[in-house]
Amino acid sequence: MLLAKVKGNVVSTQKNENLRGHKLLIVHPIDLDGSFLGEKDIIAIDLIGSGIGDTVIVTQEGAAVKQILKHGKAPVHSIIVGNVDKIDLAKN
Repeated sequence: MLLAKVKGNVVSTQKNENLRGHKLLIVHPIDLDGSFLGEKDIIAIDLIGSGIGDTVIVTQEGAAVKQILKHGKAPVHSIIVGNVDKIDLAKN
């Protein structure tokens, strides 16, 4: 799993039939301070109602995606599994 910031929406009128009805978002991995990591954006399916600017938890594990969608028919690699409200770190 990784932390990411939602940067945008993907609008697609033509897509795989198993993706119809699902929202696709553009997310970018972040560190614990909220700074972007690397240069690569990710398209992730969103089933929990995330929006632009939200910090989210993304899993990129095929077995987890299949379990959440309850089938393995959709061509999905990344899925948003949580919205982050707050991050608390222990002080050393």
